[in-house]
Amino acid sequence: MPSITPKEILKFLKSKGFYISRRSGGHMILHHNSDNSKRVTLPIHNKDLKPGTLSSILKQAGVDKKEVFK
Repeated sequence: MPSITPKEILKFLKSKGFYISRRSGGHMILHHNSDNSKRVTLPIHNKDLKPGTLSSILKQAGVDKKEVFK
């Protein structure tokens, strides 16, 4: 899986209808506009996301990996 920064994935999730609900320490909590039960926790730091963390974020968002890297 290619590397991606939290800033890039945040931009992608916003384009998919997510918004920043709140910030807690080094994490952002995002919710989806149409379905408030969809919640994504996104770590905010300057390093690339680890593959397992990225996979978990995409699973929480209900997004396929292929959509992110096209």
